[in-house]
Amino acid sequence: MNIPNKNELTRIYGEAEKSAARFQTVADHFAEIYHHDTAEFFTAPGRTEIIGNHTDHNGGRVIAGSIDMDTIGAAYPNNSSVIRITSEGYDKEVVVDINDLASVPKAQGTLSLVAGMVEAIQKFGFKVAGFDAYVTTNVIRAAGVSSSASFEMLVCSIINYFFNDGAMTYINYAKAGQYAENVYWLKASGLMDQLACAVGGPILLDFSDRENPKYEKVNFSFHDYNHHLVIVNTGKGHADLSAEYSEIPMEMKEAAKAAGAELLCETTLDKVLANMDKIENDRAILRAIHFFKENERVEKAAKAVEEKDGETVLKLLSESGKSSWELLQNCYPIKAYTEQKISVALALTDLFLEKLGKGICRIHGGGFAGVIMCVVPEDETENYVSYISEFAGKENVYPMNIRAVGAVHIEK
Repeated sequence: MNIPNKNELTRIYGEAEKSAARFQTVADHFAEIYHHDTAEFFTAPGRTEIIGNHTDHNGGRVIAGSIDMDTIGAAYPNNSSVIRITSEGYDKEVVVDINDLASVPKAQGTLSLVAGMVEAIQKFGFKVAGFDAYVTTNVIRAAGVSSSASFEMLVCSIINYFFNDGAMTYINYAKAGQYAENVYWLKASGLMDQLACAVGGPILLDFSDRENPKYEKVNFSFHDYNHHLVIVNTGKGHADLSAEYSEIPMEMKEAAKAAGAELLCETTLDKVLANMDKIENDRAILRAIHFFKENERVEKAAKAVEEKDGETVLKLLSESGKSSWELLQNCYPIKAYTEQKISVALALTDLFLEKLGKGICRIHGGGFAGVIMCVVPEDETENYVSYISEFAGKENVYPMNIRAVGAVHIEK
């Protein structure tokens, strides 16, 4: 069975040897399980949120980027109405009959996500038919780098390639993933994760138009500023924290409602503060302040990126992290206040960076558990990895880069 073209692998991964071996393993498993003598191959990256923490669902702005961790798959149509997906590391095959979506239970992980995406894609007017797929990922699961969105965008790219001649847009991809999470996973997520995984590279996102969010590529790399991105998994997953995530957009909307709007992007901070007496939940006020100040930081960061002003970019990222900790309050669940692995990892990293007088660290992604981001000077990367590994374990420390390619079919 032919695997992806080495030139394409080099374009995506910067090398072809390790990635080719990975795709060969996927091809072998696919042939063994599903008995196809041919396959097509797909990839969808995870994502890093650079600045714009928890603003997308209220019409905010975000700078995000895809990372060099990804979900890959081998797939082929099976001439039926049934989708069958085997994921490495999971015993149970995902089986969804396109003609019987009503029988799929909600909030049942991957099964529910696939059914939700199929339903959404059909609602959007696109075609879906049966296919077989074998999937594997090196995106950290349940840790804030969007393993679920990476998987969702992989499935969308498969359906788009086989059944829609590439007619689906990245916005279609993202909305299908969001629909699946909102309706079938019962999680009030926005579109940021999906778009960052789908588009690829660093992008500036604007969600103020809910029906037609906008994105544009930005010319950005931490290496431009002689820094390296390191993600640290604190060891606590966030798969069971849907309620905490859902409370953030709901509370922001509560503050917006007091100011006569549905979303915070439709009002101003002054109007929210003028109507504080109508907001019984103090945390909703703090989260609203975070939203408006974070939007300002994103605009300033986009300008600084354009001007190659790395010092300002890093300063704004640091301010964003402190706002998430103090105002957004997503470093740990209040109900489990004795378990603060995110806060501990940030405090330990601050001790390391304080001695350097350079670099920043912040909560990464959805928060409450999962990972932190450290942007460390390149010549101190190995020292930081060694330092934080003593607390988190070396297997949980990931120096990584922003990848240029999003969710795509790979030519053979």
